[in-house]
Amino acid sequence: MNAVTENLTGIDLRAEIDRLRKERNAVILAHYYQAPEIQDLADFVGDSLDLSRKAAATDAEVIAFCGVRFMAEVAKILSPEKTVILPDMDAGCSLEDSCPPEEFARFRAAHPDHLALTYINCSAAVKAHSDIIVTSSSAATILSQIPLDQKIIFAPDRHLGGYFARTTGREMLLWEGSCIVHEAFSETELLKLKAQHPGAPVAAHPECPVHILDHADYVGSTRGILDYVLNSDAETFIVATEPHIIHQMEKAAPHKTFIGAPGADGNCNCNMCPYMALNTLEKLYIALRDLEPQIHVDEETRVKAKRSLDRMLEMTGGLSGPDVGRPKI
Repeated sequence: MNAVTENLTGIDLRAEIDRLRKERNAVILAHYYQAPEIQDLADFVGDSLDLSRKAAATDAEVIAFCGVRFMAEVAKILSPEKTVILPDMDAGCSLEDSCPPEEFARFRAAHPDHLALTYINCSAAVKAHSDIIVTSSSAATILSQIPLDQKIIFAPDRHLGGYFARTTGREMLLWEGSCIVHEAFSETELLKLKAQHPGAPVAAHPECPVHILDHADYVGSTRGILDYVLNSDAETFIVATEPHIIHQMEKAAPHKTFIGAPGADGNCNCNMCPYMALNTLEKLYIALRDLEPQIHVDEETRVKAKRSLDRMLEMTGGLSGPDVGRPKI
């Protein structure tokens, strides 16, 4: 029975989650795109790889990953001995969906002279078919270490790959995937918002299409955007990524104003990730109570996927990479 159909009336969910966290020896992870009530009770809040690595370094026996499925898979890849649960197994990702493992394997076979750099937003099976996993923070550092004559496949995000092709000058064969959240921003509405708030810097994630990035003062990872707005002297910011990151911004800098970049009609919620929204306190409680749904990755896939993740960490000095986000010149 799941949280949608089970009657949980009268249960103090926060208290029960805390009780189960202790009983299960569990660590609760929340991605920046989770709802504020989930972020506020998590042990760690952050980007996906950083969260998985922090969980791996704990003595927790259970990892409750409030994010999407590929993130929980990474936690399992790094911590195979731990039980990894996801509050809602339907919490997927449009980038993962855009790159089925069988199609990616055929694509790789058709281009045997290409090195496959694959964005972490993909399934464990696609990671297993990849040479090097990259994050939005590590891709530029990794590209700088690959010989210029080496042909490259970049998957699954064509916008992220295009951004790095432009900023590094590398030609890459791009898989035609995209993030439904970052594609939802409207250039016309963004320009209207900029006119209403002259001088407000625009901070954008590189998963955004180029027509949004062209208007950005800063382009970087989710963590990079957070650091940028907190360290900037500006008082008002327009944020072009999933708007739940604004919760962390407001907590850290309550004196500043943060405005989410608009969608097509100027005020729709189309830039909120529908997959992230599937996780709720009710589902987190039931997942901790029942230790279901669990993430499973077969050992052959896990070992191959971890190899591509390890390659990234080796090429970035054991880090997910220095944030390549920077003010646009």
